[in-house]
Amino acid sequence: MAAIHLNNMKNKIMNAYNILGDYYYKSRKEKSGISYFYNELLEMPTTLKMLGDVRDKRILDLGCGPGIYAKILDEKGARVKGIDISKELIRIAKKECPNGEFIVGSAEKLPYKKEEFDMVLAALVLDHIENWDLILKEVRRVLKKGGLFIFSEYNPITESLVKERWFFRKFKIIKNYFNEGQYKGKWKEPENEAEITHHHKTYSTIIKTLVRNNFEIIDYEDSYPIKEGKELFIKQYKEASALPKFCTWKLKKK
Repeated sequence: MAAIHLNNMKNKIMNAYNILGDYYYKSRKEKSGISYFYNELLEMPTTLKMLGDVRDKRILDLGCGPGIYAKILDEKGARVKGIDISKELIRIAKKECPNGEFIVGSAEKLPYKKEEFDMVLAALVLDHIENWDLILKEVRRVLKKGGLFIFSEYNPITESLVKERWFFRKFKIIKNYFNEGQYKGKWKEPENEAEITHHHKTYSTIIKTLVRNNFEIIDYEDSYPIKEGKELFIKQYKEASALPKFCTWKLKKK
């Protein structure tokens, strides 16, 4: 039953990006959609800072999406490979970053050699996955000793925010933080929509999972929007400046 549940979740994520992948990519490249704020102006600056100097590093972009990260890393002198479950996103990634090597595949069974990479990047990927142990085991296998694993995710505290109403006022409160599990949402674009799932975990669960899989936590940072977003996305900038939407972890393989 667990395998069926896992496959159903993966299929929903894959279908969502196959349906909306092209719009998602264009909205980011054309700076015309909310994805541009949440990715380029909020999550990416923090994660790129965590990656640091990548020149001559062998990097796996796990859940590479449309290859935007891969292109940046390639331009910084890294040797990049990418994997994603969405055929549509891999198609886009190959055009976005011609120097990279991209394949369709699953994070639970990576088709790479032992200790092949200096770094593994997983940007906003692990939130979609319930059981991190399988992923972390594979990440450890493909990382060389002392290699770095940098991943970003929804901040576990603000992930628990829910909308409430009191008389004529609307506000958000942190609710059910300790209730771990799946929550569903609708990803809506002008012409299409798709269901997408996330899995909430507490900080305690995340840290224990990382330690259990023999990773050393060497850095952590909550994402803060860069100044460009203040004029382009006033509402979202205000919200992200008050409460962290995402966070980035930097780990080292022991």
